[in-house]
Amino acid sequence: GVWRQTRALLFKNCLIKCRTKKSSVQEVLFPLFFLFWLILMSMMHPHRRYGEVANTNLGTLDTSMLVNFVIGYTPPTRAAREIMKKVAFDNFEDGIITEEYLSEEELQEASASKPSNFVGVVFNDAMSYQLRFPDSVAMSSIYMESR
Repeated sequence: GVWRQTRALLFKNCLIKCRTKKSSVQEVLFPLFFLFWLILMSMMHPHRRYGEVANTNLGTLDTSMLVNFVIGYTPPTRAAREIMKKVAFDNFEDGIITEEYLSEEELQEASASKPSNFVGVVFNDAMSYQLRFPDSVAMSSIYMESR
């Protein structure tokens, strides 16, 4: 029955491995080689450990900078409206103005015509977004490709 079939299959596999020694050795050595390579790479680039930062009282937020601050967002979905309502009213009682735009093009046009206190938020889905700053914001040259 089952034992006889299992024994025959095991014997067949042993014969195949003995007859194809080169591929059998490769099956064993390639994973070991890649494991060695991964260990070598991890040793060349060790993980950086950062020490703890002590708790510090940062003081109160200077809300005078946020007077008439405009945050535009698109697309105007229910989730986006709820998020922007929390940003505008729960965190800052006054000073932040939220505006919704139907498309990203309208948001870019508004950003060009508004003063420098405008920031755009483009919601990709309910969990991710991208920020759009006016061109007058100084950006690091390192991150220009990803912008």
